[in-house]
Formats: sequence, structure tokens, C-alpha cells
Amino acid sequence: MSHIWLSGFKSSYLAIVFGGLISLIFSVNLANAADTKVLVLGDSISAAYGIEQQQGWVYLLQTELRDESDFINASVSGETTAGGLQRLPALLKEHNPNIVVIELGGNDGLRGYPILSIRKNLQQLITLSIDAGAEVLLLGMKIPPNYGKRYTEAFEQNYAHLAKHNAVPLVPFLLSSVAGIPKLMQSDGIHPTADAQPLIVQNVLPALREMLD
Repeated sequence: MSHIWLSGFKSSYLAIVFGGLISLIFSVNLANAADTKVLVLGDSISAAYGIEQQQGWVYLLQTELRDESDFINASVSGETTAGGLQRLPALLKEHNPNIVVIELGGNDGLRGYPILSIRKNLQQLITLSIDAGAEVLLLGMKIPPNYGKRYTEAFEQNYAHLAKHNAVPLVPFLLSSVAGIPKLMQSDGIHPTADAQPLIVQNVLPALREMLD
């Protein structure tokens, strides 16, 4: 009789322990999902220039992924790759992000900065992020054709080259289905309107969701 009771006790005990482990693992997974930090390092396109912050694509994306990640939007209007490079080390140290979204280079291109200089700075941004233990999502940009075919093509190819070289995911053109459409662009022809922001979210969401999964 005692043998049967002891056997039943062991079975019950093992079931409780096993169940507890499953609950613990489940809880840890939920905690990890909630603790996933996404740092967005960008310029005015990501800083919601000319519109309310709550209308910007970063805020909308954070709302979409609120159960999976916490966003830190460190974007500054007018930011260049050199400026981002100066700010990134402190941001990485302060926030310890799991993912760094790099949306820079557009202002460099509009100012006609050397292609190789832009590439070098972007490479350093990627390297710093990876060395800090973060994954990187690179957001590609294009500049208007009046800068000349050679320069504009080389500028665009920078992003594809860096993504391949570093084996990081790339959104080829952040403003796909937005740029060049008058009703989706502000009067300056550079910054998207509030109506364009959900479309930008859809350009970024698949790549970022895959990284989170």
C-alpha cells in the first residue's frame, strides 16, 4: 500500500515540477518578447517632420508591435550619417537594444556628400550595433534624379552593398509607393504626409516582424 502511495506521490510531484517548468519557460518567453528593444536611428523621415509624432511611421509601428517590443525613437531632423555615428555609442550604452533600425543617408545624399564617405559611416553604424549585440535592419533611401544618374544610382546601391556585405536585412526603399505621389508628400516634395505614414509602416513591418519572430 505504501509502495503504491509513494509511486503516486512521485508521479504527482513530477507532474507539478514539469508543469512548473513549462509555466516558467512560457513566462520567460513572454518576458523576452516584452523586453525586446528596438532603437530607431533616423532623420526627419523617422522624426515625423511636419506632422504630429503620433502620426509618424515609427509611432504607428510601435503601436502595431506593442505586445512584442519597446521602441526608442532616436531620430533627429537633419541628421546625417556622421551625426548618427557620434550619437550611437551613447544610445547603445543607455538602451542596450536588441534591434537597431538605421534610417540615415538621405541628408548626406541631398548635400552631395561623397558616396564612399556615406558608405563608410553607414558601415561603422552597422558594426557598432552588431558589436553591441544588436541585430540591424537597414532602411534604404533614394534621392531625386536631378543629382545625376551616376550619383543617384551609386547612392542607392550603397544600401544593397552594405546589406549583402554584413548579411543584414534591408528594406530597399523606405518611401516605396509614397515618393513622387503629390498627395502623399508635403509641399517640400521630400517629407511624407500623415496619410503616407501607414504605407511606410507596411514597407518596414514585414522585415521587422521576421526579425522579432
